[in-house]
Amino acid sequence: MKIISLNRKATHNYEILDKFEAGIVLKGDEVKSLRQGSVSMGDSFGVVKDGEIFLLNCYIAPYSHAYEKKDDSRRSRKLLFKRREINRLVGEISRKGLTLVPLKIYFGNRGKVKIEMGLAKHKKLINKKRELKERDISRQASREVKMHIK
Repeated sequence: MKIISLNRKATHNYEILDKFEAGIVLKGDEVKSLRQGSVSMGDSFGVVKDGEIFLLNCYIAPYSHAYEKKDDSRRSRKLLFKRREINRLVGEISRKGLTLVPLKIYFGNRGKVKIEMGLAKHKKLINKKRELKERDISRQASREVKMHIK
């Protein structure tokens, strides 16, 4: 499994409740662009349309050597979930007000592009600050332990 891109912003802004793996429908030049690692998932999210799930606002840079020079780098891309997963996600999103957020894009075992989507709940500002404070305290404690060892 070769990781192409991680969405670090998602773990900071959202509390991830569950993770799902899905395929993604791409064009040939988009796959080549992904092999170069030119992708950004910062503001992207999943949306349900007509019983299917689409990834919106994911930026895949246009491939420089592509035959067709049309710029549709932020187009919506269909995600390939199983029907049971789609039904579950539709229910969770509509009832509980959760969001589908991409966590990482990677090449699977067979060389296919896969995306890991997270069912997430938005964090409140207080929780973000508390998490940063706890991280700083633990970092400071580990520094002090290292200083006492030397």
